[in-house]
Formats: sequence, C-alpha cells, structure tokens
Amino acid sequence: MAGKKREIQLQAVVNSQSLWDEMLQNKGLTVIDVYQAWCGPCKAMQPLFRKLKNELNEDELLHFVVAEADNIVTLQPFRDKCEPVFLFSVNGKIIARINGANAPLVNKKITNLINEEKKIAAGEMVRPQYREIVFVDSDVEDAGEVQYESAEQLYIIVIIKPDAVMTRKSLEIKKKPDFEDFVLFMTSGLSHILVISQGDEEQPDLKETEPDPEMEAKEADEDHHEEVRTPVKKKHDSLQEYLEIQHVSQFCDIEENLTDVNHFIDILFPDFKNMKNLKLEKTLALLRPRLFQEKREHVLKIIEDEGFKILMQREIVLSEEEAQTLCREYENEDYFENVIEQMTSGPSLALVLLRDCGLQHWKNLIGPSSVEKAKEHLPESLCVQFAMEDLPINQLYGSDSLEEAEKEIQYFFPSQDTLALIKPHITHEQREEILKLIREAGFEITQMKEVVLNEEEAEKIYSKIKGRDFYEDVLQVLSEGPSLIMVLTKWNAVSDWRRLMGPTDPDEAKLLSPDSIRAHFGSSTLKNAVHGSSTVYEATETISRMFEDFIPENHEGN
Repeated sequence: MAGKKREIQLQAVVNSQSLWDEMLQNKGLTVIDVYQAWCGPCKAMQPLFRKLKNELNEDELLHFVVAEADNIVTLQPFRDKCEPVFLFSVNGKIIARINGANAPLVNKKITNLINEEKKIAAGEMVRPQYREIVFVDSDVEDAGEVQYESAEQLYIIVIIKPDAVMTRKSLEIKKKPDFEDFVLFMTSGLSHILVISQGDEEQPDLKETEPDPEMEAKEADEDHHEEVRTPVKKKHDSLQEYLEIQHVSQFCDIEENLTDVNHFIDILFPDFKNMKNLKLEKTLALLRPRLFQEKREHVLKIIEDEGFKILMQREIVLSEEEAQTLCREYENEDYFENVIEQMTSGPSLALVLLRDCGLQHWKNLIGPSSVEKAKEHLPESLCVQFAMEDLPINQLYGSDSLEEAEKEIQYFFPSQDTLALIKPHITHEQREEILKLIREAGFEITQMKEVVLNEEEAEKIYSKIKGRDFYEDVLQVLSEGPSLIMVLTKWNAVSDWRRLMGPTDPDEAKLLSPDSIRAHFGSSTLKNAVHGSSTVYEATETISRMFEDFIPENHEGN
C-alpha cells in the first residue's frame, strides 16, 4: 500500500476536462502520461520519474501527471491507442510528444527542458518560442428502425425464459410443475419479454419462388437437402406452430388471449400506448471539418434540444474518395474541388442519431444542401445558421433515405464483436447490475452461456498467460463456480468493453476509473469481476473457440 501512495504523490491524477484546464496553469514543466482507462498509466516509466524528481529536486518547476484520455475532450485523439504517449507542457503549452515507453529519450527531454527553465529563471537565456502541438486523429442500444402499428394492431406477449437467455440449451419442462419451483426458476435469471405483431407482407410460398439450380446443386452436395425443401412460413401459421417446428417452443411462453395480452402490456410496458405511435429511425449525421472545429458544442446542444439520442459518434478524416461520395451532389459545381479540399483538411464528426421520425426531422432541421436555397426556402435552418462565407454548401450532412442511412451507418460504424467474461465470485445480484451496465453502454449480447471453466476451457480464453507464475491462481479462481461468457457486439466493441471494465487492479480502477466495473465489483487483481479480449484478433480467435458456430462481425472499418 505504501508503494501506491508514493505513486499517487509522484503523479497527480487528471481525469476530467476541468482538471486538465487546471493542470495547464502549472508553472515550469509538466510531464503528462496519457493513458486509457482500461489499461492504466505506464508503470514502467514511474521509477524513472521518481529518480528524476529526486535528482533534479525542482518541485516548483517539475510536475508529473497521469491523464485519462477517455474523460478529457482535449485528449480525444489519443483514445483507444495501446501505445503509451507522453506529453510535455511548459507553462500550459504542449510543446513536445513522445510515443512509447522510450526511457532514454524521455529522460533526455525532461533534463534538457528543466535545464532551460533554470537558465530562464536565472536570466541566463530568453524563453524559446515553442510551437504548440495540435492533436489530430486520422484514424446503444440497437434501436434500429422501429415502427409501431396503429392502435388496432393485434399483439401477443412472448417470454423467453432464463435458461434460454443464459445457456441457449433446452430444459426439460414438466407438464404440471410445482408452482414454487416454477417461480424460483422464472426468477433465477434474465428473461426477454417481447411484444410482437404480425407483419403486413405475405411470405411467398416455395412454389412461387424461382428455383436456383446452381444453389440447389451446391446445397445438395453439402447435405442440406432438407433445408432446400423446407417451406417458408406463411402468415396464417401461428407463432406457436412455427416455434414447435423449429424445436424452440420449450424456450418460450406465448400469451395470445387478447384480454390477458392487454393486461400484461399494461403491467410490463406502461408506456406502450405512447410508444406504439412512435416511428423511431436512425440516421447518419456529419459535421464537416470547419464546423466541427469551430462550433461542435453548439451543434451538439441543438441536437440534444431537438430530442435526438446520439447512439454513436466518432471523429474521422475522410479520404478524397469518401469525400467525393458524400459530396457527389456538388460535383458539377465550380466550387467542387474546394469542397473536397475542405472535407479532407481535418477531422469530421460522424454521428448516429435516433428520434421519432428521425431521418426527416434531421433533414428538415439542417435544411437544403446549398446556402442559397436554404436562405430562400428555410432561413431558420442550421444550413443558414452555420454558413461559411467561402463555401456555399450546408456544413451538416444527413442521409437521404432509411436505406442510405443503414448503409452509411454500417460503413462509418462497422459492427465488432468482443468476448466478455463475468467471473465466478460475482454474486447473482452483482451480475444483474453488470449486465445492466453492459446494455446501457450500447452493447448487444449476441451470445451467452454459463460454464464452470476447467483447465481445458480456461485455456481457450487465457492462452496468452499460460505458463505465467500466476496462471495456476487464475485457474483456481475460475474453478470456484460458473462464469458467464458472452459475445458483446457494437461498433468499437473491443476498446469500449475494456474501457467499461477499467484497469486490471481494482484499487487502481477506483482511483483512475471510478465508474468502471472493476472499481465497483472487483476485490483483487485475481478477483476483478470481469475479463475481456485485448485486441480484435484475440476477440475473433477466442470467440471461435468458445462459440464454434458463431461468426464474428469484426469487420475492418474506418
């Protein structure tokens, strides 16, 4: 514990924008270790910093800081980077940056800058005109489009039982179960409760579908004869019949009595009557580079005030080809080359917005694509409000249709999977809290199973630490009870899950990432509540070992 206290005294903790701004008031040199919440500061450099602090003995001139990129707007370009980054601030101006734990280079930089500060203080030299470094990065729930039908629409209630949710394995159900046992079973874990209705479109019968000889031959070769001959379900088939045919009826209870359905909806979904009149839509929005740089917070405030939920956002420097695709409506204009030049000049901000009638509302809000048309037809639009004198186009972009929105969102925010594990020492109540945090962070749980990890199973997840001195201790912890193993899916899933987990050491997590799972539920480095893949490659490999039939969606994206 004493060692931890010395580290805290050595490096001040900066984990918010306000603390960052306060830190910039330091006089002299401040050395900043920029870290990610999921991995913590670079411990390998701390002995060097302590040595320099003691040798130079310049408490007024030399300061050491650890800064969490995840929670500081200024450091956003450094998020999701695995390599350590050290910044050097002189009197509030960032004048140097070193990537990687290069101790000799960092040592030389600190020594030289402190020597300069001493000479300046003694009047032996004039302060150099340092050039300040500018940071630029080049590098939700899944609401989808949900449309509720009219009030006359008929619905049924489906309850997907806990065993199906947790293990996806069939459970032998007695015809007349004891009621107390039934209640214990139904409250043993999460159930998924769905309100569903029949779509308007008839599914074509197989005989109405044109055959594909090549496909039939290929499937025949692969012994999928029965799949080729299985008829597509028609509208008049009941859900119960369909589930029985698919051999999954034992996972679900279905209530189709209209009186009981309405009663259950009133209890389980009290806002349903309001929700069913909504038409929730996702759309892609884009702030072009100059607007993003100059008026970002203003635009985001308007988006919030207009009732949009921002499901995802990212900064991206567009390639020339991407810019041309997004700006194709201007390609016949004289200023097209200027548009492309500005679109590729710096980071744009891409957003996924969700709202009732979201696509059309966003289009109406931003106005026409040109400033001239906007001034004539929609002078109150954001196009006019944020017009740039030298570029007569709308500084905001929105998808033209739901189909285009889906394509553009998938392009800018490709789906990614990661493996997550909740360890045995976590109680049932704590597990429910963690699952809630996972969903609130926008993850979709696409696979889940509960299993006691023996040595063989544990190796599929922890293969990279096999042979380490502490590996036997890890196996001991995992063998104490069932672990919950999941595949979590969303854009940027690997990094976002590691950020949500927090640093490996719960004590460090409480200091550096107090809202993380490990800060709340971890008790030691071994019993730190959760585990997750470190990289996209590791996630893909581990998922394929633990869920053999699952195809990960780790697309290489922008």
